[in-house]
Amino acid sequence: MARYTGPRVRISRRFGVPIFGPSKYLERRNYGPGVHGPKSRRKHTDYALGLIEKQKLRYYYGLLERQFRGVYERALRRRGVTGEHMLQILETRLDNVCYHLGFSNTRAGARQLVAHGHVKVNGRKVNIPSYGLKVNDSVEIKNSNAARQLASRNLEMSTSRAVPDWLSLDKEALKGVVMRIPTRDEIQPIANEQAVVEFYSR
Repeated sequence: MARYTGPRVRISRRFGVPIFGPSKYLERRNYGPGVHGPKSRRKHTDYALGLIEKQKLRYYYGLLERQFRGVYERALRRRGVTGEHMLQILETRLDNVCYHLGFSNTRAGARQLVAHGHVKVNGRKVNIPSYGLKVNDSVEIKNSNAARQLASRNLEMSTSRAVPDWLSLDKEALKGVVMRIPTRDEIQPIANEQAVVEFYSR
């Protein structure tokens, strides 16, 4: 399964935001990577700004270019604001919901949790991280010692992260339910999704 496996702090420094989570290294060196990082960079064109915003979202959710383009095209076919639909598709991916529920401490870890068959949706095993969840879908850890111990340990470590209001979590049963589709304000995107839409619509 294709995924980004390169240096993560370097990506976060390039965009100036903690894409892969908080990093002390990013706080110490809050400028771009490379020997010329501290120096002022030339002004970005509109195309470059759109590309930067797109790359932020792509790395944040752990998608490759072809997958991300597919998300945009699906959002484009829906009625309403394309940028908001795109964010909703990304947020309701199975791996992202597992991350929000606290079953994993990172999105990459949640992706692996799903891919290794530790997660069930509506009582059926699903090992596709990009699986799109709908309202009232239930997500639970399968009934095996290895899976439940892993999820329980991650839940204890992720107590500082609050579960979003659009999800409900039963910690004892290691089960969550999608109560509703999140709004843009609840998602609080790391990038300007409208710039991404304009980038793709060129």
